[in-house]
Amino acid sequence: MTAPGFPKEILSKPVADRLAYFEREVIIAHPRLAEVHNELVKVIRWPAGASLVFVYGPTGVGKTTLRLGVQKKLIEEAMLLDEEKDPGRIPVAGMEVISPGSGNFNWKDYYARALEALSEPLIARKIEPYRPELGYDGYGSSNRYGTEQALRKALEECLRHRRPLAFFNDEAQHFKKMSSGRRLLDQMDAIKSLGSLGATVQVLMGTYELVDLTNLSAQLSRRSRKIHFSRYHTSNDEDKAAFKSIVLTFQRYLPLVETPDLVKEWAYLYEGCLGCVGVLKDWLNRALGEALQEEGGILTRAHLEKCAEPTREWVSMAQELEEGEKRLNYEIEKGQHSELRAFLMRANQTQPERDKHQPESALPKSRKGYVGQRKPERDKVGE
Repeated sequence: MTAPGFPKEILSKPVADRLAYFEREVIIAHPRLAEVHNELVKVIRWPAGASLVFVYGPTGVGKTTLRLGVQKKLIEEAMLLDEEKDPGRIPVAGMEVISPGSGNFNWKDYYARALEALSEPLIARKIEPYRPELGYDGYGSSNRYGTEQALRKALEECLRHRRPLAFFNDEAQHFKKMSSGRRLLDQMDAIKSLGSLGATVQVLMGTYELVDLTNLSAQLSRRSRKIHFSRYHTSNDEDKAAFKSIVLTFQRYLPLVETPDLVKEWAYLYEGCLGCVGVLKDWLNRALGEALQEEGGILTRAHLEKCAEPTREWVSMAQELEEGEKRLNYEIEKGQHSELRAFLMRANQTQPERDKHQPESALPKSRKGYVGQRKPERDKVGE
């Protein structure tokens, strides 16, 4: 058994406090999380022309933990550098993108919630700018307050003045709630322009559904960066060792009198969480609650089995994960690169042949002189 990693005084606390400690305080900086964390921070600091950053991965992989960790780091850095120079600055902000109850995505609601996240006052009193084509002077008309255009303009100004390094959009797959493919491209163009005009990197975090939004157009792809937050795979020896280490660390921080031996159950734990650390953490939270309700307070295999995900939900999560990983299959990406190279080779080979065999009548005729200028010829004189 390993020595416990939690403070000993937590054992004298009530059950609710011990559960809250493990749920809220125990956060493991495992290799996959640390890797994606560093990459995301680097892209936010040096976006290199990118307005959008997509972070996608399976449900329960730890995207919320990633977001909170990155926000905390950026805020701490800004407090050391900019607090005295610019107290009005907000280093980073974010929100959860709300899925519409029915119909299409509600941009007006999104802009209002984004302004709330930036602590903007008088949101309902934002008014549209001067629009001469409507004969509107900007004053005295109550129906011009709080419109979608007014909130959008206010959000752009707020981002420019507050100067956050990034604005996080959690559950960003909800942007897909539109009725057609063309409108879907409009969705991403709206977010991209918001990042450009507001001079703020827009970070979109969500499930593998986000993959469908990354390549809607060439311009969108050029203005975006993509980060894959993947699960652990037991087929990879490094991943297997890392997952066992994660189980060992969780085992040490379970606030129990007797430390359970979860490492011997690592294969069962992996099967139940599919290699997603967030799912594993939630599972252990439930099992810990079951163990603490009993007199001995010992966590066993029976507690794990009782608190495992229902079979129907587990199968649904596994199918969603498999479909998402197929979209990111590296062999498909290699095939696309090969197809691109083949296209460029064909273009280079066929272009000279078309020019060579082009009929002379189809060739553009060279132009002599300019409009209004006479052709050179000898004029008659002496008569």
